[in-house]
Amino acid sequence: MTGLRETPRVLAIAGTDPTGGAGIQADLKSIAANGGYGMAVVTALVAQNTRGVRSVHVPPTSFLAEQLDAVSDDIEIDAVKIGMLATSEVIDTVARWLARVRPPVIVLDPVMIATSGDRLLDADAEGALRRLLPLADLVTPNVPELALLAEEPVAATWPDVREQARRVSDRYGVRVLAKGGHLTGESLPDALVQPSDAAPAVTEFPGIRIDTRNTHGTGCSLSSAVATRIARSGHWPTAIADSKRWLAESIRHGAALQVGSGNGPVSHFAGLWARGGIDTAPTPAEIEAEWWNNIADIRDDIDGLPFVQALGAGTLTRESFVDYLAQDALYLRDYARVLAEASLLAPTSDERAFWAGCAQNAILGELQLHESWLGGERTREVQPDAVTTAYLNHLLAAAARGGYRVLIAALLPCFWVYQDVGERLHPLSHPTHPYRSWLDTYADPVFAASTRQAIDIVARAAASADDGGRRAMRDAFRVSAQHERTFFARG
Repeated sequence: MTGLRETPRVLAIAGTDPTGGAGIQADLKSIAANGGYGMAVVTALVAQNTRGVRSVHVPPTSFLAEQLDAVSDDIEIDAVKIGMLATSEVIDTVARWLARVRPPVIVLDPVMIATSGDRLLDADAEGALRRLLPLADLVTPNVPELALLAEEPVAATWPDVREQARRVSDRYGVRVLAKGGHLTGESLPDALVQPSDAAPAVTEFPGIRIDTRNTHGTGCSLSSAVATRIARSGHWPTAIADSKRWLAESIRHGAALQVGSGNGPVSHFAGLWARGGIDTAPTPAEIEAEWWNNIADIRDDIDGLPFVQALGAGTLTRESFVDYLAQDALYLRDYARVLAEASLLAPTSDERAFWAGCAQNAILGELQLHESWLGGERTREVQPDAVTTAYLNHLLAAAARGGYRVLIAALLPCFWVYQDVGERLHPLSHPTHPYRSWLDTYADPVFAASTRQAIDIVARAAASADDGGRRAMRDAFRVSAQHERTFFARG
């Protein structure tokens, strides 16, 4: 895709909503909230509010054509979002204009069924809308609308929705954003389904249902957001994922608007009002998932290391294990000091208590286990090798240069990676396993609880940081994970 713009000029072609929550009013808010310049061509005047539609007036299509020409004769359009089209004559008018102007991006939200379940198009208009599909780059139907496009019964399960979307995509040669909002359950998945000859054919976007009545105009808002963001980025999965994140945030803040007595609108600008920008801050849960996925290659490498495999199988030689523990004991002594530094820098009493407790546990708990294997004399004789020294230098540098946030991000892999390895190796052990006591330590529920608390503290800190601070934290976390891999590899 060429001609990307930081502030794309996006034309919405849709009906109105005098309450401002749906239709072309929602389109314009969504376009602005997602970084675009919005324009509007009205197809229908709709008397509606948050409780339902009262009547629809469709102006002459000659006036619709004049509106379309007035915009395209003067302004270069980067993307078009199409919503309510009302009649087959309206659809044909828009289709002729699209074929002549050929906008770079066309996103079609097929407004065919009202929230009440009433069909908004007659049979002729439904057929005309299907003929419009090949002109679009993306179509964003809800579950009942997808069934009408497919000319099939309404899908009842998410796999059936995806398959129905695939058939529509292949039949009309158009990308389909399948949406799971009309299904039951807490999960709220969406999927970008592309024609079978495209790769990847399906990209899933998981989601969780938000308990709220503020869902008026969500379909309009999402499709407009995607149209805007694809004109900025040129990458469909990124545009959809970012739009979904923005919409979820807007839905969560919708009730605070206190608009309407029915299904209220979303708060399109909640993020902008809070942050003064258009990039949606990730939640702690999203940061946790992103960071863990970011070190998937490192975790895979650790799993394949001979030391780790032999440790799990119980075939590791005692000499190799004792050499490893000797370095680990030296590491833990300075690691406890860095944990104490985190406690000094922590902004809250709870966090100070947590890091201080971890520092104490590193000495009293883990080092006692090492001493039982090594004996005090052996520990005093061994000097830190290059691997141990490099890891500790990284932690000390994080404390000195990055402040509290970067430091705790650097500390986290020593919790998370060890707990992950210990939990997965522990089921392989047995009462006579030679290293059962070590595996017991890192698979222990108490250690798992500490790890969970460490993850939560770091993820919350990252979520509250600015983009630069969050990047620095993620980089420090990944470097520490790399040191963990080197630590195991040496064994």
